[in-house]
Amino acid sequence: MRSAFHDILIDCPVIAAVKDDEGLEKCLESESQIVFILYGDLIRIPQMVKKIKDAGKLAMVHIDLIAGLSGKEVAVDYIKQETLADGIISTKMAIVKRAKELGLVTVFRFFVIDSMAFDNIRKQYHTVQPDVVEILPGLMPKIITKVSKLVSCPVIAGGLIADKADIIGAIEAGATAISSTNQKTWFI
Repeated sequence: MRSAFHDILIDCPVIAAVKDDEGLEKCLESESQIVFILYGDLIRIPQMVKKIKDAGKLAMVHIDLIAGLSGKEVAVDYIKQETLADGIISTKMAIVKRAKELGLVTVFRFFVIDSMAFDNIRKQYHTVQPDVVEILPGLMPKIITKVSKLVSCPVIAGGLIADKADIIGAIEAGATAISSTNQKTWFI
């Protein structure tokens, strides 16, 4: 699955990130092959994942944002067993580590807000070795380049990506793909 995920990132570098039901429906019409689920709750998440997978897309659950799940490793077990998602997104090292143990694709999300973030990324990346690192905000070419050199996995730039120029700029800076909740970017 990890190899297939990486291939899809390269072939279709725009990831639809959905934050509501309208976005979920709209992403199913897009060419995006990977969907980041950034909302939902314990009850609805299995049906949301199923809808995405039935459309032939990979479903990645941002586990930190699902209402009713704790920040504990058992939440990953739930996602694996009850939703059949392809992977998870998290800002928490223990969550990413558990997801790797269970064979899920892992996206370790980092907010790059100051220079200390680089040390944090380097240390946590080398400890957990996620499949992908996502950095936010995604409109910082110099930062994307620097993070791409810090890690040996694909980098996704997310947050504030609004148009084709933003997508091209992020990829030229070293991102393998971008994630965006801006529905216009899903159809570029």
